[in-house]
Amino acid sequence: MDLSILGTRLASSVVGPLVKKLFVREDAGAGLVGKPVRLSSLVSFRGEKRTLTEKDVRKLAAHLVREAVDSPGECPFPAHEETAVTDALAGRLLALGELDMDDVQAVRLGHQQLARALHVHAVTAAHLSADASYFLDAVTEWACLHVINFFTQRSTFVARTLLEQSRGQAELIAGVDELLARTPLPSGPDKTFEQNYLAYVAEKHSRITIYGIDLRDSPDRWPLEVAYLSLEATSTDARPGTFDEGPETTTVQLPAEHAFRGHDRVLLRGDPGSGKTTLIQWLAITAARNGDRIPFVLPLRTLVRAAALPTPEQFLPAVGCPVEAPKGWARNVLKANRGLVLIDGLDEIPTADRHRARDWLTDLIHAYKGNHWLLTTRPTAVRPDWLADAKFHELLLTPMSRADVTTFVRRWHTAAEAPRFEAPLLDALGTKPDLARLATNPLMCGLICALHRERRGFLPSGRKELYDAALSMLLARRDRERGMGSLDGMELGEEAQLELLQRLAYALTLSNRTEMEQTAAEGLLERRLPAVAAAADQGDAATVFRHLLLRSGLLRQPAEGVIDFVHRTFQDYLSARYAVEEGHIDVLASHADDPQWEDVIRMAVAHARPRERAHLLRELLSHGSSRLTLLALACLEHATALEPAVRAEVEARASALIPPRTKEAAQELAEAGPLVLELLPGPEGLTDEEALGVAVTASALGTDSALAVLKRLCGHPSQDVRRQLVAAWGRFDPEEYASEVLEHLDPRGITLRITGRASLQALGRLTTPWPDLLLRGPYDAEQILGVTGPDTTTRLALQRNPALSDLRPLLALESLSHLALDDCAGISDLAPLAGSPLAELHLHQLFRAPGLPGLSTLHSLRALGVSQPLHTQTLIDALPVDAPLDWLFLSQGATRATGLRGLSHWGSLRTLALGSGLPAPTAEDWAEVSALPALHHLVLHRTLLQHTASMPELPEVKTLRLISLYGAESLSALAPLLPGVVSVTLQLGAEDLTTGLMMTGLTRSFPDAEVTIERVRYAER
Repeated sequence: MDLSILGTRLASSVVGPLVKKLFVREDAGAGLVGKPVRLSSLVSFRGEKRTLTEKDVRKLAAHLVREAVDSPGECPFPAHEETAVTDALAGRLLALGELDMDDVQAVRLGHQQLARALHVHAVTAAHLSADASYFLDAVTEWACLHVINFFTQRSTFVARTLLEQSRGQAELIAGVDELLARTPLPSGPDKTFEQNYLAYVAEKHSRITIYGIDLRDSPDRWPLEVAYLSLEATSTDARPGTFDEGPETTTVQLPAEHAFRGHDRVLLRGDPGSGKTTLIQWLAITAARNGDRIPFVLPLRTLVRAAALPTPEQFLPAVGCPVEAPKGWARNVLKANRGLVLIDGLDEIPTADRHRARDWLTDLIHAYKGNHWLLTTRPTAVRPDWLADAKFHELLLTPMSRADVTTFVRRWHTAAEAPRFEAPLLDALGTKPDLARLATNPLMCGLICALHRERRGFLPSGRKELYDAALSMLLARRDRERGMGSLDGMELGEEAQLELLQRLAYALTLSNRTEMEQTAAEGLLERRLPAVAAAADQGDAATVFRHLLLRSGLLRQPAEGVIDFVHRTFQDYLSARYAVEEGHIDVLASHADDPQWEDVIRMAVAHARPRERAHLLRELLSHGSSRLTLLALACLEHATALEPAVRAEVEARASALIPPRTKEAAQELAEAGPLVLELLPGPEGLTDEEALGVAVTASALGTDSALAVLKRLCGHPSQDVRRQLVAAWGRFDPEEYASEVLEHLDPRGITLRITGRASLQALGRLTTPWPDLLLRGPYDAEQILGVTGPDTTTRLALQRNPALSDLRPLLALESLSHLALDDCAGISDLAPLAGSPLAELHLHQLFRAPGLPGLSTLHSLRALGVSQPLHTQTLIDALPVDAPLDWLFLSQGATRATGLRGLSHWGSLRTLALGSGLPAPTAEDWAEVSALPALHHLVLHRTLLQHTASMPELPEVKTLRLISLYGAESLSALAPLLPGVVSVTLQLGAEDLTTGLMMTGLTRSFPDAEVTIERVRYAER
């Protein structure tokens, strides 16, 4: 309870006089003291001028509490706690006499700190409920506000230096009093409405319709709690990398309902049927039931019908909410940062309206910044950075995994009360690839479940056949098998309904819309009816429209006077059917560049005759676009009969894309969808680059069929291919992927990353421990040893691990030769590793305390990397002097205190790497380097190239590596100092550098050396 809310109950006219009674009155003429007076001498219940007893103070406290309780509205705390609250408040007021401070100090503290001081000095109160505690704290602050104001008005108060503060206190009290007139009571109209509205939202969105399909023995609406499936969403995040590899890009996976974790603005992308709208329902009812935020569910297709998009006050009327809000309620919710604004279907409105919607959305966000905002769209509807300026975080709903499909099928059959059909369908999904390929989103899974039950266990195999069967069930078989006759004297056959529905669908598709005014729909039907005699004979356009709306199962009425299809997929399917029947092949081809028409074109190929298919596919190829070539390739799945020459041409064009030869080409190829997986070759006959492209494509798709492709690559010898297979782990079920892929992968030279509990458990079940592991997260020693082997684990990296405090258990890993510790704040000493056979150690942001205790005891090290300051005078004082080091990496301020003093002690050093964040080497530092007789390899960060003036000639250096270069660096001064260099590697830190010009400059600087330029791909050691 803050002061503004409490102020609605306790006005200053009530509190002020009561607070003044706590203090003695000033004597006439006793005015001007020379110093501030102690509070103990001012209170009226202590000292010689006592006018109140402790009993009187309790009466004052009771008066304050009673005023708040008797005010209009709901009691701020349970009634039975009134006595306990009164006693606690009296104790805090009496504590005014115990404070060791004067009136000036009290004013300087401010009312909040003064209230805390009273809380500390008061006698401990009885246990109070949360509401009572909040009220007690608030009323104490309110009283302290008036106490301070009282002090500033006393004639004996030393006010000159505190004039501004006293004015501020008076202004604050005046402001709060002014707020009383315009702040609604918590139990007023706003609160009553809010309770009703949240109950309405929770009820409205608590059930979902499974794609418009009625079942004979079950309702067509299911409880959301039963049918909801938590899908995964992914995003690409960047964090600073370690050492010198630059930013680290990671794919973050999280449950879609946690979309707001760490972000308050989210653009959620997902394919048709992927569950975007269902997720919005889930978020809405969760917020409504928790009461933490007020949800507003806003379908864009409904909002754009108006000339102007709605203001907050129009949110509820715009979507037909029957609960009327008090004036200003929605605006107050957003101003208080309590809103959850869920905007659905950006892809369902025309392109021109999307720009209008973006302006409307950004204006709202600028006006009400602290709320949560979610916008949904198809993946290709807008470019990736479309809302970057508004700081929207993008998430992508991922395809359903095999485990997701299994969960969905089980929940669906539970909701439908049809358990006997569950096991046969799961078996069919596991053994029929065509069927499994369709079950990649909740829409298709629900459709398959419904058809399987309706057909008593028999299913069609292809996508077109599946939709044909679904439409047959919806439009004809359902009512016939239920024994129903005509409704209102009208009975339309399946073909008649399709003729009319596909005309509506095509009109929507041509206008790039998903909603239509009912009057416009009736007008279209009126013009079409003369050609459909079976319908025209049974009624006018309005009658036929009503029948289609009520009985077809394909249309719905989201708002009064508006209709749409139950899902966009049905609209696309019927649009394609109509376009083919009307011979609009060229119209389809003219829209091929629009991603919104992709499904329409695919289904048109399925509906078309062979000659029409050939024409449409040739039109797609004529654009010369990679995306349209892939679209043509995807269409082949639906081309049952096609001229061999056309099929050959499509496949020939696709051969330039399949197999993909770069990562970018592989990502583009994956956009063609799961069909591409059947066309991916290999691994036989593929180059290493092509095999890597195949692995990237399958990884991006992440379906069960993709898993089969990745399994084929397990035996590939390329390290890059095997590295990609390991990186794809996070896109699949951890247990299944570990057993199907990792178990059969050659682990040599590959680091396996563990970033979650599920992957840690899956790793522990492998028959052979992985020799090279990176564990990121708070794993204790028992968990680490549970996935490592004493005779098999050779390399171990621990990152962001505050749970490990003692390194001694790692001595059990007798084969461990390489260890990296990064951000392990719990470790305070390296000495326990002294008895280990470690040959290589990397330390990065290891300790919060200065220095690296115990490092000097590790005498077995041959390679050492330190990326944090060494708090000693020389390197000899910090590093192990007896270690036979031949490789040393220093970075991130390691030599800030030591410089390179003492480096020459390690005469065995063959490689010296000086990374970022180091001070400029002095002549003394370079002298230490030149005294290394075995130094053959030198690595320098770009920041050190400008400090070579004092660098001596280093004739022993044979290999030079320059890291993280921008491209503008000059090497002319460096080359003469390294006369013996035979190999130079230039590592580029960006993708847009002009490598040709840099190669020319390097060749000129090092004419006798082999020059190599490489991009940053993996972390530099």
